[in-house]
Amino acid sequence: MQVSSAPQASTALAFGIFRDGENNLDRIQAPVIDQAIRTSVSDPSIVFTVEDTTARRGNAPSGVWRTEQYTIRNGETSALAVAPPVDMASRKALGAFVAHTLDVAQATGAKQTWIELVDHGGGDGGGLENQVNGKMMRADDMAGAIADGVAQHGSAHPEDAGRTVDGVVANQCLMATLGFASALSHAGVKYLAASPEVMLAPGVPSSVAHAIAANGDDPKAMAKAVVATTMHQKYGVGDTAYTPAAAFDVLDLAPEKIATMERAVRSVNDAIGTAAKDDESVRSAVRHDLNTVDGMARFDDTGMPWHADRPALASYAALTADSRLPEAVRASAAEAKAAVGALVLAHAESKAYAPYDDASYRNAAGPTTHLPTSADQVDSWAPQVSETDTAFFKATHGTRLDAALA
Repeated sequence: MQVSSAPQASTALAFGIFRDGENNLDRIQAPVIDQAIRTSVSDPSIVFTVEDTTARRGNAPSGVWRTEQYTIRNGETSALAVAPPVDMASRKALGAFVAHTLDVAQATGAKQTWIELVDHGGGDGGGLENQVNGKMMRADDMAGAIADGVAQHGSAHPEDAGRTVDGVVANQCLMATLGFASALSHAGVKYLAASPEVMLAPGVPSSVAHAIAANGDDPKAMAKAVVATTMHQKYGVGDTAYTPAAAFDVLDLAPEKIATMERAVRSVNDAIGTAAKDDESVRSAVRHDLNTVDGMARFDDTGMPWHADRPALASYAALTADSRLPEAVRASAAEAKAAVGALVLAHAESKAYAPYDDASYRNAAGPTTHLPTSADQVDSWAPQVSETDTAFFKATHGTRLDAALA
C-alpha cells in the first residue's frame, strides 16, 4: 500500500493493528476493528493502520481467506487493498507492516507509533500462530520484525530515520514476560502493554489507543489509563459478561532498566545454580518457595507449560524471605525483585477471576519469568515452540537454573 509522504493534519498517535484471524478466533477477535472505528470517531488525533487476515463475510464471501489492508481515521476507512492471505507468523510480513505504519506516522505527523499484535500467544515461546503448519513466531522474531520495519522505514525515508515504534500492545495470551520485554527493548521499543495470563477474546479493546494518545507526555498516566481501559472492558451482557484479562501490565522498557533487570536475573540464576548444584536441601527449598507461587494458566491442571511461567515479583520475594537459603541466593533474589519492580509502570489483577473458576491473581502484579521446578515444565507442549530458545534465557543463564531445579 502506498502512502503519501506529504504532511497531513498532525496526529498524536499512529496505531497499527496486525490481526491474524486465520485461527479459531477469527470472528470473536474481530470486534477490535469496530472498536478502532469507534475510537477514531471520538478521537480524531489517532490514525489506525490495519492488516487483517480473515475469512469473515465482508468484501468477500464467508470462508474466503484474504488479507485486507486499510487505514482508519475520523471513523472512515481508506480504500481497501485485498490480497491472498499473508503468513502472519512471518517476520517479513510483520516487518513490512511496521514499516507501513511508520510511513503513515510520518505522513500524518504522528508523535507516537504503537503496534498491536492480535492472535494467539505463548509467552516466551512466541505468538502470531501459523494455523497451517502450527508454528508460532518466536518472541525474538516478533521483536526482530519490529526492528526490521524501523530499519526499512528509515532506509526509505532517511529524513525520518529517527522514528521508532514507541510501544507494543500484545492482544495475545501470556505475553507480559521478562523475555519478551527484553527482546522488545533491544529492538528500540519503549513500552509493552500485555497480560501475564491467558486472555479471553476479543481481548484488549482498541480504545487503549485513546488512553495512549491522551497521555502522550505522561508515561505513568498513560500506563494507568491503558490498564484501566483493559481491565474495565466488558464483553457480553448480564451474568455472562466478562473482562478480557485476569491481570494486565504496562512495562517500561528503558534500556538501562532492562540491562539492570537482565544482570539481576542472571545473578540470581547463577546463585541458585551454584548453591543447589551439590546441595539437595537448597534445591528442595528453592523448589518449595517457587511452588508456593502459582504459575499462569491457573484454571488448568493438565500440565500446560505455562504453570512454570511464574510472576517474577512474587517468586523473587519468596526466595528473598526464605532463611533456609544461602545469603547469596537471598540477596540476588532481592536485587532481581527490585529490578523487575522498576519495569512496572502500572498493573491490575483480579482477586477472583470468574471466567477462570474464580482463580485468584493477587500476586500476578507484573511480568512472569520461566521458573520450572520439574523437568516436565520445560518446553513440554510442542517441539516447534520453545520458551528456552531465546536470547534472554541464554543471556541470563537460564540453563543453569533449569539444571539445578528441573
